[in-house]
Amino acid sequence: MERIGYTVETQNLNAVFAALADPTRRAILSRLAAGEASVNEIAAPFAMSQPAVSKHLKVLERAGLVERDVDRQRRPARLKAEPMAAAVCWLEEFQRFWSSSFDQLDGLLERLKEAETRGDKNE
Repeated sequence: MERIGYTVETQNLNAVFAALADPTRRAILSRLAAGEASVNEIAAPFAMSQPAVSKHLKVLERAGLVERDVDRQRRPARLKAEPMAAAVCWLEEFQRFWSSSFDQLDGLLERLKEAETRGDKNE
């Protein structure tokens, strides 16, 4: 049986979404959007150890969202936006559905308001 929708690209999207599911990792990505940083610099605002931050960085690296270099004794991390762009493209496929659903909801709310207004005038 052929598995529809399961490609290498989809597997990478799974890793990206799994990495983005954690609020600490999202905060790390936000920090790296401002520029590269060492583990110490990344760990500073968090109430967690450097090894815990390193584990989060490894998850982000496996998802392709972060890359790390060796610069003497420090290993600065930097954001890689391409995998996130692929996730955004995937989500945009559903934008038409969301827009349509919201338009339908707006229409329903408008009809309910009109019915309520007509009901108040009749009383």
